Amino acid sequence: MTSIFEAAMGDDFARLHPMLQRRFGVGLEAGYACTGRGTMHRIRRGPWWTVPFLQLGRMRNILVPDTGTDVPFTIENYPYRDPYGREAVTFVREYRLRGRTRRFDATMVAAGADGRVLDYLGTHQHLAVDLDLRVEADGSLLLTSHAQRFYERAVGFRFPMAFSGRAVLRESYDDAAGVFRIDLVVSNPVFGFLFGYDGEFTCDFVEAHDAPDRLKPARYERRE
Repeated sequence: MTSIFEAAMGDDFARLHPMLQRRFGVGLEAGYACTGRGTMHRIRRGPWWTVPFLQLGRMRNILVPDTGTDVPFTIENYPYRDPYGREAVTFVREYRLRGRTRRFDATMVAAGADGRVLDYLGTHQHLAVDLDLRVEADGSLLLTSHAQRFYERAVGFRFPMAFSGRAVLRESYDDAAGVFRIDLVVSNPVFGFLFGYDGEFTCDFVEAHDAPDRLKPARYERRE
């Protein structure tokens, strides 16, 4: 039972902490989903001039413009087959900030002949991001984003890295506390820190062979 993450990582997948293997083992063959609930200790953003970009991203559930501490959140990872026949896993996060719900939509798919993991961001999959997945010495997962493409109808272009946000995300499992820990930093090589968060959560693993419609994109992008 090979998930898209195990297929992309090969033998390195077995070096992940066992709980991370279970979490990223979500897939159609495995037949289960992972639903998490926890707290973001901090949600941060860069200087004032980053706010318009974050607000623009909020319109398509790509970025969160707010800041806060001890923010309740959920994350839902469900496997499904997209209209182009690719296996996909939802990464939908919802945050409760000062009475408002903010949502960050991402869909990861197995792409290309090499089975790499591609991350589509937003409700309409406007952004496609190449991901690098590596295992740290302590069994945590280090995810780094690389090239980014923008797609809208017939329009498609690659963002120069000088104008892109590079994400570095680390997920680990704390055996003593019995929780998953997550830390994300999005930065730009020219402008520095843009957005980030860190928190902890617990997971339930439930039977699933498809994703609820509410978690699926409103529009799918074929281009990779």
